[in-house]
Amino acid sequence: MDSIYLTAALVAIFWAVFVLRKDGKSRILPQKKRKYHVVSGTALHQMLNFHRLHDYMSDLAGKNQTYRLLTLGRNEVYTTDPINVEYILKTNFANYGKGEYQHTILKDLLGDGIFTVDGEKWRKQRKTASYQFSSRILRDFSSSVFKSTAVKLAAMVSEASTPNQMLEIQDLFFKSTLDSVFKVVLGVELDTLRGTYEDGTKFSNAFDDASEITLLRYVDIFWKIKRFLHIGLEGSLRKNIKVVDEFVYKIIRSKTEQVQKSPDGSARKDILSRFLDLEEADPKYLKDIILSFIIAGKDTTATTMTYFLYSLCKYPRVQDKIVEEVKDVTKLKKFSTVEELADNITEEALENMQYLTAALTETLRLYPAVPWDAKVCFSDDTLPDGFSVKKGDLVSYLPYAMGRMKYLWGDDAEEFKPERWLDTNGKFQQERPFKFTAFQAGPRQCLGKDFSYRQMKIFSAVLLSSHKFKLADQSKTAHYRTALTLHMDGGLHLYAYPRLGHLKS
Repeated sequence: MDSIYLTAALVAIFWAVFVLRKDGKSRILPQKKRKYHVVSGTALHQMLNFHRLHDYMSDLAGKNQTYRLLTLGRNEVYTTDPINVEYILKTNFANYGKGEYQHTILKDLLGDGIFTVDGEKWRKQRKTASYQFSSRILRDFSSSVFKSTAVKLAAMVSEASTPNQMLEIQDLFFKSTLDSVFKVVLGVELDTLRGTYEDGTKFSNAFDDASEITLLRYVDIFWKIKRFLHIGLEGSLRKNIKVVDEFVYKIIRSKTEQVQKSPDGSARKDILSRFLDLEEADPKYLKDIILSFIIAGKDTTATTMTYFLYSLCKYPRVQDKIVEEVKDVTKLKKFSTVEELADNITEEALENMQYLTAALTETLRLYPAVPWDAKVCFSDDTLPDGFSVKKGDLVSYLPYAMGRMKYLWGDDAEEFKPERWLDTNGKFQQERPFKFTAFQAGPRQCLGKDFSYRQMKIFSAVLLSSHKFKLADQSKTAHYRTALTLHMDGGLHLYAYPRLGHLKS
């Protein structure tokens, strides 16, 4: 953290020398006949509030639905206004993308994956990935993997459910979702849940650290200098990325050999094998796609499940109501084993878990796995609210802040309330995607949305039906670790109690 404050001090000096006049006013004059959003702060303020960045941005959004922060060389525009969000993500989609600025920030970790590119590269990956995610083979295969992993996870929770034994469950979620996504994407059994694969654990730790350092690049104007000199966090980033890349390339080589030795691809269900069957053989291309799938499938689900259990511990009535729903839709009044429960979680049962869907969605509203998404403006434009943006401006929408805006959700916006997602018949009802932006919207809407809900519902049904959870510290308030995704800082410590009549050892 010392390097963050040192950088902040240097930013302040640059700001004073090059941007502000002696009277404290900006030298940057607005263009005539154009109006721009109110200035609410600078990149310096972002850096000083980095430990609570998303709450800082939410505080600013509470005063102005759309606002600017000044940085050296350009404006940064942030919005929680659904009309502006729709315009950026859909109506004028072609004018807002990742851009070279973001590609430069993200490419060391994610390469030319679907989250870092625009244009033809993006369209090609989107088309190929869309085909894979719409496949019934992948749906059935992923469901089988999720059930198997959920059973293993429940067994580990059961081992820790002795009296007065505390459990840190976020780490277990990260391990179980990593195991799941590696099996689905790469066809590899990592088993980080049991800790039997040391290289898998090293990969996971390196990937988490690399994502946090990568996010810091958005507010650290000196990161390129640090990267050139191999110093500070940039030096650590390079080491972590080396671990990540070597691990993935090793798996790609192994999988390629397997595919070449087996001409019959009918039994190959994992995504990497299916890409190889399409003759996508460039290891760099495959590595970039794979890392995009991993960060989308691992971190997002694990963080959501962590905040979901945290919320259910705060609202035990919701926890009990979900268990009753699972019993009803699986048609099992008592579960003799976790395996029996998992076997009865059919596609029909998942579809009928309306209240569980609402509770998970409410978690995503308040704790979106990706709390902030930025685009670059490619040419001068005017947003629907009448204010202008310039070519090169960073234009971002804020899912974390949007979930807390009273003008969008009412006076109870900060309350965990699954019922807000149910109609009068108790059926789950969608919200406009430009108001509920946890899965983005428009042409870039998350391809793995249904995939993610399926995994979370299976994990939730198995865990909640076999155990009742309570916070180790009932007064705990969740705080995040500022990174590309919304990790809970310090993890989530719980007590787990077997539900009588539901689980037999």
